[in-house]
Amino acid sequence: MKILVINCGSSSLKYQLIDMSNESILVKGLAERIGIDGSRLKHEKKGMDAVVIEKPMPDHTTAVKLVLDALVDKNHGVIQSMDEIAAVGHRVVHGGDKFKEPAIINDAVMKDIRACIPLGPLHNPANIMGIEACMKLMPNTPMVAVFDTAFHQTLSPENYMYAIPYKYYEKLKIRKYGFHGISHRFVSQRAIEMLGNKPNSKIITCHLGNGSSLAAVKDGKCIDTSMGLTPLEGLVMGTRSGDLDPAIIGFIMNEEKISADQVNNILNKESGVLGISGVSSDFRDIDVAAAEGNERAQLALSMFVNQVRKYIGSYIVQLGGIDALVFTAGIGENAADIREKVCTGLDFLGLEIDPQKNNIRGKEAVVSKDSSPKKIFVIPTNEELMIAKDTMLLVK
Repeated sequence: MKILVINCGSSSLKYQLIDMSNESILVKGLAERIGIDGSRLKHEKKGMDAVVIEKPMPDHTTAVKLVLDALVDKNHGVIQSMDEIAAVGHRVVHGGDKFKEPAIINDAVMKDIRACIPLGPLHNPANIMGIEACMKLMPNTPMVAVFDTAFHQTLSPENYMYAIPYKYYEKLKIRKYGFHGISHRFVSQRAIEMLGNKPNSKIITCHLGNGSSLAAVKDGKCIDTSMGLTPLEGLVMGTRSGDLDPAIIGFIMNEEKISADQVNNILNKESGVLGISGVSSDFRDIDVAAAEGNERAQLALSMFVNQVRKYIGSYIVQLGGIDALVFTAGIGENAADIREKVCTGLDFLGLEIDPQKNNIRGKEAVVSKDSSPKKIFVIPTNEELMIAKDTMLLVK
């Protein structure tokens, strides 16, 4: 069975075609600058150099059509006809509290995804455009929505509610939803396997990248996560502030004479390690600056590591212990120094990192000492494969 995985942004479309018989990626690609001048498609077939197709893409339907044409192209395609695609799995960022698991897309599901637009105004409209484009061009192919928020729907009310008037939960659905759920689910499932399918396993997953979040997972179910109503809550990130005193918003508005939307933009796009360091939102650039003695870059890294450690401590209390700590995503998979700093001094919790084992990038590994009572794993995330697996299960 071949599954096409689609992940739509407002002006981009990522895709992979996966052969589920052996879970291999046949082709992957990215359509960029949709609706903007200079749009192009980068199409990467396994065993071949990438093909770049520069064509106008005024909308997502045109972009999807270009992708489908590339899949069946006699030179760089990988299938003979569209009939070989058994189903399409779509990443949908926000499913609200309606979707606790993936869903086959029909009119009712589309209505519910649209109802979540106020909760996910930056992402859901783009996700919807991708779904509608595929439905138009592939009307007889099953479509599945896999939600980034679904994995966190097992949180209990004391973990997902905010201490504001209850009417705002009833009227506006203000609560913690969490994000990166597809990634947290993938790596936590793999960690359970690496623990020998230990029952009632207690795992903390650290999805560390430009956007970062942690999740506490007990027996395969999420009990808490660091992101909230939006991806702004939680850790210090590339450009996001993470946790802060909410009164800061009103204070900045009053002192700077700016609007709530302007402050929101500052907290989402001008803060985090970029705001602290003044160097970059890219941790690699900050690493270089810190090594050269830049004190603000050093501070930014220290704040990030400190926040990760705080959440780990909090989640160990909630879990009642820990069996494994997992690092994933761009920083988690590749930044050995960050992993070591996070784990330094956690020996009293049974988490002992091995500096030699930890000297790896981008591959699955056990990086804890052989003598460590608890395990520390690096597990590369694979959201596309998780989406494909969910899609296959539903359409079967």
